[in-house]
Amino acid sequence: MAISTSVDFQQDGRQTGHLRLPHSTHRSAYGHIRIPIACLRNGDGPSLLVVAGNHGDEYEGHIAARRLVQSLDLGRLRGRIIVLPSANHPALMAGQRTSPLDDGNLNRCFPGDPDGTPTRQIADYIENELMPQSTHAIDLHSGGSSLDYVPSGVGNMQPGDTPRNRAVIGMLDAFGAPTSFVSATTSGAPQSFASAAIRQGVTAIGTEAGGAGRTSRAALDLVEAGLMRLLAHLGMLRDTPAPADSATRLMQVGGADYFVFAGTRGIFEPLVEPGATVTAGQPAARIHDPLTGWTEPETVCFERDGFVLCRRSLGHAEPGDCLYHLGTELARPSDAP
Repeated sequence: MAISTSVDFQQDGRQTGHLRLPHSTHRSAYGHIRIPIACLRNGDGPSLLVVAGNHGDEYEGHIAARRLVQSLDLGRLRGRIIVLPSANHPALMAGQRTSPLDDGNLNRCFPGDPDGTPTRQIADYIENELMPQSTHAIDLHSGGSSLDYVPSGVGNMQPGDTPRNRAVIGMLDAFGAPTSFVSATTSGAPQSFASAAIRQGVTAIGTEAGGAGRTSRAALDLVEAGLMRLLAHLGMLRDTPAPADSATRLMQVGGADYFVFAGTRGIFEPLVEPGATVTAGQPAARIHDPLTGWTEPETVCFERDGFVLCRRSLGHAEPGDCLYHLGTELARPSDAP
């Protein structure tokens, strides 16, 4: 495996260091990319993998992961936390969704390739080195530069009422976002972190904590508190943090009719904000042709009833750009842990 680290994941204590990803360039023939990593361990117990910076323009998770490493009293901990605060580090340094080295979207590169491009090597290390050492995982996202979310927890479900599905809902409840939504993990999404976790037998959730290319104080507070509640839920804290203000509202995201896409190029005028409840046929947005000042804009409508989880945050839209996506209420299993 090309990536290496000096961190010993079996050693007790607080360790901080870097992954070394070899990267030979014109200016650095034997160079490597340094990707921060930390391991916090206090004896035996569950092992939680905390990943942020999967996309480089999503910041709340990065800050919250760093603070967890800096501030957690190891006397409170039972087990191990592995923290990767800027998983796609080149993308984070560039402030963009994908890596400037290979245009790699890490969340579309699993299971990766140890001999592939830099982003595929990172994906391989996460799935085949870090996940097998973990019992649980959380992948901290927000909407990035192009989307703005109601701060939410995210889960991926498999068909049927399975123990794993109930465990995922239990983790979402414990994290305590005001809204959580789940979607089906299908054969069409094998390249995601969530699918990697399923392949490796790791119970995982994620977040969509704000977005629009900025850092929200409210979303950051949610992620920091949610991580502590999740640790307690997993039996990894020797004390109990304050509970969330209210129970999470559990929703689901389904097929194409849950989404609104631009059909033409132009200036995006949103008609609805995240957090609104909408009905089928309701106007969602107008797209204005910038080449004329007199033609009627294209009006796009919601195809179904639902709750607005996110909207596009950029003012310009191209055909195929996602403008909104919705959630609908999900029946809660009565025996979810």
